[in-house]
Amino acid sequence: MFVRKLVLSFGLIVGMGSWAQAQRAIWAAKVVAVSSQKAEGKEAFSPEKVLGEPNAQPLGQINNDAWIPKKEGANEFIEVRYGKSIIAKQVTVVENFNPGSITKIELVDTRGTKHQVYENKSPGPVPELFRSLSVTFAAGTYRTIGVVVSMNTKAVEGVNQIDAIGIADVAETMVKKEFKGEAEGVSFDSAMVNLGQNVNSKYVDTHPVISPDGKTLFFARQESPQNVGGSNDVQDVWYSTLANAAKKTWNQAKNIGGPINTPGPNGLASVSSDGNTAVLINVYNPDGTLDPKGASISRRTKTGWGMPVKIEIEDFYNDDEENVDYFLGTSGKVLLMAVQRKDGQGQQDIYASFLKEDKRTWTRPKNLGSTINTKKAEFAPFLAADGKTLYFASEGLGGYGKSDIFSSKRLDDSWTNWSKPRNLGPNINSPDFDGYFTLSAAGEDAYLVSSRNGIGGSRDIFRINLTPQFKPEVVTLVRGRVLDASTKKPVAATIKYENLLTGEEIGVAETSPVDGSYTIVLPSGAHYGYRAEAENYLAESDNLDVTDRQNYSEVTHDLFLVPFAVGSTIKLTNIFFAQSKYYLRDNSYPELLRLVRVLKDYPTVEIKLEGHTDNQGDPALNLKLSQDRVNEVKKYLVSKGISGNRITTEGFGDTKPIASNDQEETRKLNRRVEFRITKK
Repeated sequence: MFVRKLVLSFGLIVGMGSWAQAQRAIWAAKVVAVSSQKAEGKEAFSPEKVLGEPNAQPLGQINNDAWIPKKEGANEFIEVRYGKSIIAKQVTVVENFNPGSITKIELVDTRGTKHQVYENKSPGPVPELFRSLSVTFAAGTYRTIGVVVSMNTKAVEGVNQIDAIGIADVAETMVKKEFKGEAEGVSFDSAMVNLGQNVNSKYVDTHPVISPDGKTLFFARQESPQNVGGSNDVQDVWYSTLANAAKKTWNQAKNIGGPINTPGPNGLASVSSDGNTAVLINVYNPDGTLDPKGASISRRTKTGWGMPVKIEIEDFYNDDEENVDYFLGTSGKVLLMAVQRKDGQGQQDIYASFLKEDKRTWTRPKNLGSTINTKKAEFAPFLAADGKTLYFASEGLGGYGKSDIFSSKRLDDSWTNWSKPRNLGPNINSPDFDGYFTLSAAGEDAYLVSSRNGIGGSRDIFRINLTPQFKPEVVTLVRGRVLDASTKKPVAATIKYENLLTGEEIGVAETSPVDGSYTIVLPSGAHYGYRAEAENYLAESDNLDVTDRQNYSEVTHDLFLVPFAVGSTIKLTNIFFAQSKYYLRDNSYPELLRLVRVLKDYPTVEIKLEGHTDNQGDPALNLKLSQDRVNEVKKYLVSKGISGNRITTEGFGDTKPIASNDQEETRKLNRRVEFRITKK
């Protein structure tokens, strides 16, 4: 088959058609200092990857040939030296992926003195996927032998990469970007593949929704005799399960049945990360009729899907009741919708609504702004599992046909600041209808609807494999079961997860009513804490650091709930101390604040804090350290208004291990703080 590919060519100002060294420009030859590193020497992402000419191609994606600093905040830096000194008039830093974090550039002269030539006090994301930051200046009286680049990686979420650092004795652009061949950004690994007769039929099959784990595909089938209302039924919800992951084949599709499907038009707009909640178009009335003025949620029960319940959205209305789309983000806290409203740009616009603190109602819809919305229709919104990458269909942004699919990146938390939408190109977009783009958390295969080459001439569902420049940011899928710590039986619970540094709650999910299983999705770039909550139980939290995770991964971990009773002991997993010290780290506070809330909600409860260490070092010092740590926890609780008379403490040092001390992987489990309920 013929596959269109994006061809990139980069040249220097001297007219060379490659990254060859310009006569008056030199590139770094040695790393002399670095704030942090993932690897050393020739390893992927090491600081040494900034040396030499730029070579991390194609640009706009994570590359083994560029340096990745760890996400430590405002003080990341790298200092390099050159093979010779020059009287510099320019410095260029090639940010091949996720640019915008550079805060300062300093030249180092032959005496070791630093000269600042660039400062950015407000670092942050820029619309481009990559850039060459070129700074020109008047020649100094010194000769430059090195450069220091400082970064605030906290200001630009995700992986920040630097490919090369060069200096020149001319005040002209060192690096010129040229595109040859296809339009910018159009590149796919394969042509679209029809999912075949197990999914598609001679009827219209549309609006695919893939579950985050990629194992269940929901879609709508129109006017099929097998719909609940027969061939006169406008639309029913159908689903298919993955038959063979390697071959990417699907089992025979089935009608999802009642109560989701009725004789009226039924459609599933999205499914939650845990697969237990479905967002449906229309409001389901008690008499069995459907009201187009809104949407509903159905939750799984032990026997199937529950009766859909109206989603309560503040000031919701849609002036075009025949056209509406919804999408629930994997966090469970943002609801996108494509509706026509008086505060919009024209026809259908895409809006966002946010879950309120009551966990039942949603805020007034917020227009995503003129970067996304036009005077014509924008619809079929899909927010990737990273919570930032938006895919949508537009009739107003131009392209190959009536409606094309575009992607854009959310640049901040305002939900109105977006990168310029990028057309996904002719392999996806055609002169006919193309829309309803969806992909799993892994971000590999996309599913969409097209009128091309459909079975029986109708619209069908297709699959296409994405290349990195169109993939969302990396996430980790965490799954497991929630169990009673005493009986090991499943417990129906709510899963909550948060950023441990900021304390911000990132998302919520529900366990399966059948087996207590759960699934959550954690975007890379942060250290998360997560826990289960259920009535009459106390949670043992867990945490996962995916700050530097570069590839999609799946983690299996069960969560335990401890019965709220005298004698119960709960491990405070998400309390962190400086190494061999008793000082609390900032990422401990979310866990401690939850304990404060428990003690305030139950004012008669008394607890005993117990501290433990591993067996490394002097036993006497370990005993003192364990006591100092629980005393520090008590001190924090008292500072938040909890009476010290309700809290006793004891340090046990290394005398009560719960795991082997022979290796670090198990030894770290012995370093812990627990609390035991002594009075209820």
